[in-house]
Amino acid sequence: MALNSLLNIFVPKNKIFFELFEKVAENVAKMGSLLKDVVAEPDFDKRALIISNIEDLEHANDELTHNIFTELGRNFITPFDREDIHYLASSLDDIADYIYAAAKKINFYRVNPNDMGMQKMSELIEQSAMQVSLVVKHLRNMKEMRQITEALVKINSVENQADDIFDMSIERLFATEPDAKEVIKKREIYQVMEIVTDKCEDASNVIESILIKYA
Repeated sequence: MALNSLLNIFVPKNKIFFELFEKVAENVAKMGSLLKDVVAEPDFDKRALIISNIEDLEHANDELTHNIFTELGRNFITPFDREDIHYLASSLDDIADYIYAAAKKINFYRVNPNDMGMQKMSELIEQSAMQVSLVVKHLRNMKEMRQITEALVKINSVENQADDIFDMSIERLFATEPDAKEVIKKREIYQVMEIVTDKCEDASNVIESILIKYA
């Protein structure tokens, strides 16, 4: 009996880590879609309801991330390197934080998001978040390498597109917006949205490192 108890300490609870990561990534994908809904919604109060849903998912991910770190402290053996688990959990949490920040700033600054650049950025964020969720789901077995590679390439491509959209949008903003306050507010929202795609690429890089070690 004592031997079984001792062995249980050293047996990696793979399912726990994978289930937690998959739930976090699923929430990130939902948040990306909801951010797109925020940008498409012209009514302030209706946007506020969507933002409230994003906030709920962000809080849920904070709890899930805490659970990942708790499990990391409990288990001597893990499905992959402990620092990679920490990096991946942190990078996914960053994506959620910045999606929520972008959504919150739109209503906080009372900005009309009916802007071609913001709409395009929100579409790219949705795409990138969905690809991150897809790759995380494949971490359980690491067998679908073609799909994993395609998703990682897509995330990188989206980040490059977001950089271009950001530059063009800021250039257009300075050229066409006469109100200096609006320029400042919109520029900050654009910056946060662009950071979301950076954070997706960070998560992608961590996953790629894990695949190189274990696939």
